[in-house]
Amino acid sequence: MTTQRIGFLLWPSTKALTLALAEEVLRVAQKVHPEVVYELLFLQAEPAPEGAWRLPGEAWVGRLEGCQKLFLLADEPPQAVGAALGSALKQLVRSGCVVGGLSAGVYPLAQLGLLDGYRAAVHWRWQDDFAERFPKVIATSHLFDWDRDRLTACGGMSVLDLLLAVLARDHGAELAGAVSEELVVERIREGGERQRIPLQNRLGSSHPKLTQAVLLMEANIEEPLTTDEIAQHVCVSRRQLERIFKQYLNRVPSQYYLELRLNKARQMLMQTSKSIIQIGLSCGFSSGPHFSSAYRNFFGATPREDRNQRRSNSPFELSSAPAERG
Repeated sequence: MTTQRIGFLLWPSTKALTLALAEEVLRVAQKVHPEVVYELLFLQAEPAPEGAWRLPGEAWVGRLEGCQKLFLLADEPPQAVGAALGSALKQLVRSGCVVGGLSAGVYPLAQLGLLDGYRAAVHWRWQDDFAERFPKVIATSHLFDWDRDRLTACGGMSVLDLLLAVLARDHGAELAGAVSEELVVERIREGGERQRIPLQNRLGSSHPKLTQAVLLMEANIEEPLTTDEIAQHVCVSRRQLERIFKQYLNRVPSQYYLELRLNKARQMLMQTSKSIIQIGLSCGFSSGPHFSSAYRNFFGATPREDRNQRRSNSPFELSSAPAERG
């Protein structure tokens, strides 16, 4: 039985939820699997402002050595990393420690050059700022990234997803599954899944008629509306609706609607055990061949090929998964 020392380096902006998600996964792992033993270390990166609510932990000075993994936590980008802390973190990495940035914890790692040439999951709110400030980092909109010895999660519930991936890599998918069941997690999400970006940010526009039209489309996936019906609901002519979509999204409403339905179908293929025919029908396709043809034209593979490829690449696929039908 080997004890693994895992440190959490906290900036004052860190939310209690961010820390609790990461900590709880590891504590539950020890509860359901007694041979998994962690020594958890909570450290303060810098003093909290006077009167601010203080997270647990001691000053980091002289406490980083011996960590097998160290996670940097912040929920607002820190301004800068002190010289002494920066030097200590670089030395820790040279010694072989795996380092991770949770939420805005990616910023200190990037400021020190420790993410240069690595993929890093960055919350959608900071993507433009981060990409401009750190062009040597491959910023992604993934939920989390595990690139060699660097781990990053965009924030929120993705912190839980990343720690479950750590368990699966270190101790096997069975333990990760047991922990997710204990925490009543509906499913284990893969790191490469995209963040759910708010509608206005996804569209790049706040045009009210465009927003209304897209919300209508998202609410009517199984029984798609016609372009004329959508135009009527948002109180514009068909030609005006097509002009708005062309101006802001560079496609006609029917094309955007089809892509929306296909992306929903792909999500269901990866996240559910429903048959391909069931998924096609629930996403507004009249028949299996119609669905398969549209899917292949858009994604370059049939629904079955895409599902099988994704499953074979997933480290969390359990042997109990139902066989494909339909």
